[in-house]
Amino acid sequence: MSIERHYFPGNNTPQGFFSYYRYILGQREANRIICIKGGPGTGKSTFMKNIGQRFAELGEDIDYLHCSSDENSLDGVILKNRRIALIDGTSPHITDPVTPGAVDKIVNLGEFWNEEGIAACKDEIIDLNEDCSRWYRIAYNYLNAAKSVFRSLEEVYGRAVEDCEIYRITADIVAAEYSEHPICLRPGRQKKFFASAITPGGLVNYLASMLRSIRKVYIVSVPEGFPNHSFMEILKEGAVYRGFDTEVFYCPMGPDEKIDHLIIPQLSLAFVTANEYHDIEPWELFDEEDWSDLQADMHTDITEKEITLIDINDYMKQHVLEENQLLTSALREEYDILLGRTIKALGQARDAHMKVENMYIPNMNFTGISALARELYEELAGI
Repeated sequence: MSIERHYFPGNNTPQGFFSYYRYILGQREANRIICIKGGPGTGKSTFMKNIGQRFAELGEDIDYLHCSSDENSLDGVILKNRRIALIDGTSPHITDPVTPGAVDKIVNLGEFWNEEGIAACKDEIIDLNEDCSRWYRIAYNYLNAAKSVFRSLEEVYGRAVEDCEIYRITADIVAAEYSEHPICLRPGRQKKFFASAITPGGLVNYLASMLRSIRKVYIVSVPEGFPNHSFMEILKEGAVYRGFDTEVFYCPMGPDEKIDHLIIPQLSLAFVTANEYHDIEPWELFDEEDWSDLQADMHTDITEKEITLIDINDYMKQHVLEENQLLTSALREEYDILLGRTIKALGQARDAHMKVENMYIPNMNFTGISALARELYEELAGI
């Protein structure tokens, strides 16, 4: 049975568009990296999705990499069993061959467009692209303001948390999960992505898809703005220095510092931060059929999945939270307002981009692109 996972390789953040594309598939581990080139509306997402689905039908494991500018669109597909990646190589996440011929290959969908038809729309396309860029700048300005509010929430929760208790919990987990594994001379590799994103469609997360194949999951419930940097960093470093590869999923409000989730595939182990913006229920960690069977106690092997719940609120100084209740309520309200305005601005950017796509679509030879997809599928199937 195919394992399908969904996540974001890039995100909308207070720093602008933030990319972790370099972690998709390394040059030494990859058998092939296909860089898909072409303009908006040229069918890059559909091209990659169709190839991914063909391999999924063969029972192979697929990672679908979603676009934070349109969560229904793909920026990449990883054929995990074959160590092959197809990646959208256009702006804002421009990807060019690093080892052309040996690893990387360019597929140019621009070969299938009617250049004269597109050129006739030149001025309107330029105007819309400028409009799109302007709305992105506005969205990122709102996110910068939201980040300031986020920092204020961190100040409150940082003062309220019982640090010694958090370190005790972390030490207990490290002892329970890592004690049988000695420090390794070769540190594990780290891959960095996002499980959730701030998109024109709102706050979107695919966390459940990342966890259904994981045997043991720690769900750590925290209020939004809780500074859990040290907690997750210790768990990550503990795994890395024992030689385990890790998948680290960052918070879009702190894309280079704040870890939201951590997966250690070799141990089938995950640590998940749950809050009101990316909450997760235990039933979401199972496939629908497996959950129904578990409820009916039909398959005992399903119960091997172990879920541990940790509520950080139990380790907070309640008098500090009560003293700052009005402040935190006001900050959270302001935070939600700014996120809402960010999402609206991203929606305006997407609308402008879609208008550009609509000028390319009538000028594309999609029959030729479909034939190319079949040809590429056959080539990759032979690897």
